[in-house]
Amino acid sequence: MKDEWSFIPQLPKSQCEEIFVDVGRNVKLRILKWTPLDSTFEEANQLIMIPGWGSVFEGWRPLLSEWVSRRSIIYIETREKKSAIIGKKINKKDFQMSEHAKDLIEVIKYFELDMNKIDWFSSSLGATILLDAFQKETIGGRSAIFIGPNINFKPPLWANLLLRFPIPKFVYPLLSKIVLFAVEKRVKEEGQRIRYRRMFKAQDLLRMMFSARYNIDYKMNLEFPDNKIYSAILSAESDKLHALDGVMKINESLPNCQLINIPSNQYAHESGVLTEIEEFHNSLS
Repeated sequence: MKDEWSFIPQLPKSQCEEIFVDVGRNVKLRILKWTPLDSTFEEANQLIMIPGWGSVFEGWRPLLSEWVSRRSIIYIETREKKSAIIGKKINKKDFQMSEHAKDLIEVIKYFELDMNKIDWFSSSLGATILLDAFQKETIGGRSAIFIGPNINFKPPLWANLLLRFPIPKFVYPLLSKIVLFAVEKRVKEEGQRIRYRRMFKAQDLLRMMFSARYNIDYKMNLEFPDNKIYSAILSAESDKLHALDGVMKINESLPNCQLINIPSNQYAHESGVLTEIEEFHNSLS
């Protein structure tokens, strides 16, 4: 089976660099940085992308293949993913939102970035990590685009019960198949199904288990401080995995935020969505 975490994706009209950033606490994160070959696309603001829970690069290839020719992009693979190098025994506390936020701060320091000149692009868990950090004012930015942010993570009752009790490691592969089956029943788009199949096959199941155990008790504080971070949420009514009511609550609570309706969740992973993204970024100029 193809290793989703070891190859360096070389995309058109750009150069890619793989970097393992030491974020402390015995953890190193895999970072991919693309730089356009055409220097006319250079911008003062750095775009940082945080994909979703367990998300693998291939799911984002259609969008990134076009986008990296226009902007420098730093793509962060968060610590629950198999690509992270973790040199210690882990538990669910290692996957708290605050731990993810500390990782982001270390990445920003590594690249010597001005936080006020960062344009964030995040999806699912990545969006929730960022929003939690905005709420606590540990991270800022010029702008942020969120796809399918979650104010909480509510698995079905059977999954909730399984996650709360000790499970032998040999059961993890079977549990992964059961969860994938449940997810696919809720997903209507074939492209989205393909992404989740690829994602589940590529994971470190112990990390994903601990991450899920923390996430099921998470609830976002929606009392956001007033700030000048301009935000947009890309949302599709057909997306059944990311609760629309939570998206609406975030949109109502987050200062300087606008809701942008898109045809589907799969559309957010394709190059066509650059129309909405670049229209939003151009409005900030």
